[in-house]
Amino acid sequence: PIAGCTLILTWRWKEHDVVTRRVQPGVSLLGAMDSAVKRKVSYYYDPDIGNYYYGHGHPMKPHRVRMAHALILRYGLYKHLEVFKPTRATEESMSAFHTEDYIAFLKSVTPDNQDQFSQQLKQYAIASDCPIFDRMFDYCQIYTGGSLGGAVRLNHGMSDVVINWAGGLHHAKKSEASGFCYINDIVLAILELLKYHHRVLYVDIDVHHGDGVEEAFLATDRVMTVSFHKHGDNFFPGTGDITDIGVGAGKYYSVNVPLKDGMDDDSFEFLFKPIMDRIMALYQPGAVVLQSGADSLTQDKLGVFNLSIRGHAACHRLVASYGVPLLVLGGGGYKVKNVARCWTYETGVLLGAEEAMTDELPPNEYYEYFGPDYRLHIPPEKDFDNRNKREVLEKLRAVVLDNLSHVQPVGAAMHERAPDGLAADSVKGANGRGGARE
Repeated sequence: PIAGCTLILTWRWKEHDVVTRRVQPGVSLLGAMDSAVKRKVSYYYDPDIGNYYYGHGHPMKPHRVRMAHALILRYGLYKHLEVFKPTRATEESMSAFHTEDYIAFLKSVTPDNQDQFSQQLKQYAIASDCPIFDRMFDYCQIYTGGSLGGAVRLNHGMSDVVINWAGGLHHAKKSEASGFCYINDIVLAILELLKYHHRVLYVDIDVHHGDGVEEAFLATDRVMTVSFHKHGDNFFPGTGDITDIGVGAGKYYSVNVPLKDGMDDDSFEFLFKPIMDRIMALYQPGAVVLQSGADSLTQDKLGVFNLSIRGHAACHRLVASYGVPLLVLGGGGYKVKNVARCWTYETGVLLGAEEAMTDELPPNEYYEYFGPDYRLHIPPEKDFDNRNKREVLEKLRAVVLDNLSHVQPVGAAMHERAPDGLAADSVKGANGRGGARE
C-alpha cells in the first residue's frame, strides 16, 4: 500500500537519463521527465507533521503538508526524489538566530501550564494568531530541521534543489512569535548557507510580506531579500513598502514589490521575471531560498490575489532555470486543498515532470477533499477585479530596477567573513542535520 510513510522513506533514486513523453492516468512518471532537466532533487517530509493542530478555527493547518505528500505519492513523483525524514533541530541550532530565553520558553510552555507564563506570553507576543498548542516545540523542531538539513545538503553539493514544504515560516522574529510563526527556519537556513556562500538570495511570493527574514538581514549586503506581497489597507504585517530598501551596508539589498488586490498571472509575471533576471545578473548569489506561500493563490481564505497554480509555479520554473543551488520552502496558504494541489504541482515543476501530471487527480486518501471537480488545477476567479493597473506596475518595476543599479558588482568586498560551516558528515546519518533516510 502506497499510503504508508515508511514505504516511501526507503527510496533513493539516483540521477538517470530520461526522455519526455506523455503518460496515461495511473502510469508511473518514470521516464516522463525532460532529459534537459538533470537536477538532484531532495525532499524532506516527516509523517508526524500532519498531527499538529493550532486549535479550532485557526486558519494554519499543518495537515496540508500531509495532503500534499499524499498527492506526491500518487503522482509517482517520489520515485524521482531523494526522500529524507528531517533530523529535528536542536535548541543550539535555533540559537544561531533566536534568543536562548525565547527558545526555552517555547520548549517549556504547554496549553496546561501557560497560565504560569503570563509575563512571557506578553513578552514574546503570544496571542490568538500564535496560540500555545500541544507539542508546539516538536513542530518547530521538525519544520526547522528540514530547512537546516536542506541548507547543509546544498552547501556540500549533495543536492541541486531541496524541498521542505513544512518550512517557510517567515514572520518569526528573534524573540517574538508572529503571524502563525514561532521559529524562523528561513533565517536559520540562510545563516547556514552563508557559511559556504558569499551571497544568498531570498525570494518570497507569499501574499504577506516576508518581514521576519528582511528584518534579520536588513543591514547586510550578503543576503538580498526580495518580497512580492500585498501592501496597504492595513493588511498584515503592514511592512514592505517600496521605499524599504535596507539600511547601512544592506541599503538596496532589501527589495520590496508592494501589490494590490486581484494580482493575476500576467501581472505577476510582468514584474517577477524582469526583476529576477536583473537580480540574478547583478547579484549573482551562490544559493537561493524560495518561500512558496500559497496564500497568493486564487480563492485563498486570507489572501487577496488571483494567481492560478500554473502562475504561482512559473516562479519556481524561472528560479530553478538559473541553475543555482535552490532551497524551496512552504509558507502561508489557508485553503488546504489548494495548497496541496499547488505544492504537488510545484514539486513536479522542480523535477521537470509537470507535463506528465494529469489534471484529473489520482485516487488518494484525501480524494473527497478535492471535490467537486477533483482536478489538480483551479481556475482564477473571473469576477475578481485586478486593482494593479498596468501603468502603476510599469512605474513600480522601473523604481525597483533603478534601485538594483546600486547593487555592488560581484568581486566587490563583502562586509562580513563567512563563518565555518558544518562538515559533510553531518548530513550522512541520523545524527546530522541532513536527516535520516529510513
